[in-house]
Amino acid sequence: MSELQALLTPAGLELLDEVGTIESTAEVARAVSRLRAAGHSPDLVSAVVGQARLRARAAAKFGPFGARMLFTRAGLEQATRLGVAARHAQRIRSAGFTHVSDLGCGIGGDALAFAGSGLDVLAVDADEVTAAIAAYNLAPFGDSAVVRHETAEAALDGSRPAAGAVWMDPARRTAGHSETRRVAADDYSPSLEWVFDVAARTPTGIKLGPAHDRDSLPADAEAQWVSADGSVVELVVWTGSLARPGVRRSALVIRGERSHELTADADSVDAPVRELGAFLHEPDGAVIRARLIGDVARSLDAGMLDQHIAYLTSDAAVTSPFVQSFRVRETMPANPKAISAALKANDIGRLEIKKRGVDIDPAAFRKKLVLRGDQEATLILARIGDQRRAILADRVSAAV
Repeated sequence: MSELQALLTPAGLELLDEVGTIESTAEVARAVSRLRAAGHSPDLVSAVVGQARLRARAAAKFGPFGARMLFTRAGLEQATRLGVAARHAQRIRSAGFTHVSDLGCGIGGDALAFAGSGLDVLAVDADEVTAAIAAYNLAPFGDSAVVRHETAEAALDGSRPAAGAVWMDPARRTAGHSETRRVAADDYSPSLEWVFDVAARTPTGIKLGPAHDRDSLPADAEAQWVSADGSVVELVVWTGSLARPGVRRSALVIRGERSHELTADADSVDAPVRELGAFLHEPDGAVIRARLIGDVARSLDAGMLDQHIAYLTSDAAVTSPFVQSFRVRETMPANPKAISAALKANDIGRLEIKKRGVDIDPAAFRKKLVLRGDQEATLILARIGDQRRAILADRVSAAV
């Protein structure tokens, strides 16, 4: 807390802006030496240099906004990407709400998007340092964004019912501002029992990890898995009027500024297994988590490569935003000698390796291959039935 107190002064913040962002360990050492030589206190130097390093890392989640925000290391790791948070805000506004209570706001990633979309925000966090940082980050929004150092339970103690919608991101890691570890669902804070009880009475969005146990989710809620630029980043459970009629499963796929969504009223039935065709398709992770692979397969006139493996195959030259598609060149046994021969014959020197259903480390496997040539390709290692196969293929553009 002493470092934060040193930083949250006009002189401290001015020094932070002067230092800018710090990318490397070598830059850290130079900045510390320069600032200490200038007579700044150890607490202030530590705070400024730490924040400058975090601001550099924050660009991936917050873009240029990160250069004017404050963070804790744990808070940045757990914060929602701004582009994803903007879609949370859009959902709440589209449902007709003008106010949202962000219970467990962290450093304020979602609250920033809420306030930026015109919603009035009450943001609370049980940790004093985190709440202070959230207050700084939300200060540009004035009275439309109120931050309190308070537990989620205290914020909804019965005497102060939630106004509008509720947003909750239960803490899924141990308390702390730097090194933390994941905890079991039974140890989330606030507890999932309390969170789901609130969600049963109030329109609520609940951010959970994408691998959360599906059987524990409320049966009447909408479960939305979200991927951003190829990584599944969250599962959001929407309840009450924030859940869309007839939607119980959804996969939201975000790539850059564009997004695509697949929705259904239940898990989809898988497509039948078929022989490998001219094309292989890898469903996006959000589609896999939402168990909507069958719907995607039918849209591509594709079948499952194996009933236990999330690869699809087809003969039609079509693709979709919900898959990565590959044009098959040839198949062979998944052994380095056979693969190296195929790579040599195809003049391949640059190789992307993907795998599913086989116990192979792609990095270690690559070292066993002979890669000499001017061409590039993708190697897909997969179990098909009781065999391990290697599929040499080329990526297909979305225009196909």
